[in-house]
Amino acid sequence: MLNKNLFYQPEADLRISENVFRTQIQDLYYLTYTKKHDQRGFFAEMLKMPAIENLTGQEFKIQQLNFSYSKTKVVRGLHAEGWNKLVAVVDGEACCVLADVRQNSETFKKVVYFKLNFDPENETGQMLYIPQGVANSICSLNGPVSYIYGVDKLYKNREAKDNLAISIFDPDLKIQWPFTKEEIILSNRDQQAITLTELLKK
Repeated sequence: MLNKNLFYQPEADLRISENVFRTQIQDLYYLTYTKKHDQRGFFAEMLKMPAIENLTGQEFKIQQLNFSYSKTKVVRGLHAEGWNKLVAVVDGEACCVLADVRQNSETFKKVVYFKLNFDPENETGQMLYIPQGVANSICSLNGPVSYIYGVDKLYKNREAKDNLAISIFDPDLKIQWPFTKEEIILSNRDQQAITLTELLKK
């Protein structure tokens, strides 16, 4: 298991507003929401879009909502598609590793680890707002993990040049995983992904 000190913590000095926190990657935001419990269960307003739009200065209009279901030891990523993305784990526990692969970014090649989970008894939940050009991944720690993500472009309208997959074992990014290379379950696409250096040479 990964050292818990690797994982992002939403400290008070990173707070931008009541439910929004800066992270170590430019324009990547950690979001929280509060659950209102009663005898039926709970209700939560997960996000009001203006909270993101006021920070980014651009409209964030979800065009497509996707859902993935992953068994323990599955890793999906690293993917840096040409869209902005809002993600949340709604069942299970996951390690999400994100890497800034934007060459013009102040945080280029920065890697940040997040632990996202869903516990109906907790008072708060977590989400991430991931800007275009930041590569994201999700590793199922305690599966099955159900993961939803809304994106602001339709998949069919994406540009091929923005449909990027980077190896989760990239030697420059030096990502630590909670499972061995032999244990991790990857798609064919992710097994064949190239390194960031190779990608930037194209």
